[in-house]
Amino acid sequence: MRLIQLLDDAAATRVGVVDDDGGQVRLLDGISSMYDLARAAIAAGHTLEQAARAQKGDKTLDYRDALSRQRVLSPLHHPDPAHCLVTGTGLTHLGSAAARDAMHQQLKQKADHELTDSMKMFQWGVEGGIPRDGQPGAQPEWFYKGNGSIVVAPGATLPSPDFALDGGEEPELVGLYVIGDDGQPYRLGFAIGNEFSDHVTERKNYLYLAHSKLRACAIGPELRTGELPADLRGTSRVHRDGQVIWEKPFLTGEANMCHSLANLEYHHFKYAAHRRPGDVHLHFFGTATLSFADGVRTQPGDRFEIDLPALGAPLSNPLGTVAANFALGGIRAL
Repeated sequence: MRLIQLLDDAAATRVGVVDDDGGQVRLLDGISSMYDLARAAIAAGHTLEQAARAQKGDKTLDYRDALSRQRVLSPLHHPDPAHCLVTGTGLTHLGSAAARDAMHQQLKQKADHELTDSMKMFQWGVEGGIPRDGQPGAQPEWFYKGNGSIVVAPGATLPSPDFALDGGEEPELVGLYVIGDDGQPYRLGFAIGNEFSDHVTERKNYLYLAHSKLRACAIGPELRTGELPADLRGTSRVHRDGQVIWEKPFLTGEANMCHSLANLEYHHFKYAAHRRPGDVHLHFFGTATLSFADGVRTQPGDRFEIDLPALGAPLSNPLGTVAANFALGGIRAL
């Protein structure tokens, strides 16, 4: 099932089901958010799809019109953004180490036969990223991006702070989760994500990875329920002045990853702090395709487009710059 959050004619948040051809959205009655739908499904012991079918109403909207008017929201949010954790894992895809290693190789001062830390971690994933005999696989790289306040809606501007050295797209698969009242994580489904990072900052030193990830991101427009195809194929594009200046296919899904999704989920939710009742988690699963790795330097006004047909309509966002509004000495002592 294809589910979205959107603003109705009265500017109220609603949940809708996208029809098979992507033309119409049928609104759910009595449900004001995906979070509420998930909580209702958990309480009733139903799947998200069952809960949605039970609430289908009669009103429909034109999906393409809603997208063009930027009425479609990210598919999951928490009413309090502080209770939404946005995180990710890297070096998870076959081939994903190549771009990362190229960024770091020039800084490596070791003998030529030694592997960079990125390549070592990638190799651990290749050798042990899939659980065997009921035991967890190798730990992936993990990073924190921010809370729910950093997530922008499909079509909205991705703001890059004025201190950033770069703002580049990262086309990824995102898992969407709600934690039940008993601390049980529930996966609602998957969505397209643009993880968006500062690759120049990261390239300076891999220990700057944490800084490079503290940026905005975009997720959506759709949440896909049910089993995910193992082989997912999409296209990532950068538009400038109405022209495509960079375009490349990308692969995701477990057939193209060195870690299984179950392994990545385990290593995220094994921490008790990540199983706090009522919280929302938006978790990026990594990528192997970056325009930055091909020498593209983005600029304000560029538009990112991530098209992954198996997960519905493309995710498109322009790039903008915002003032950080914070200066050295900005702390006040009490």
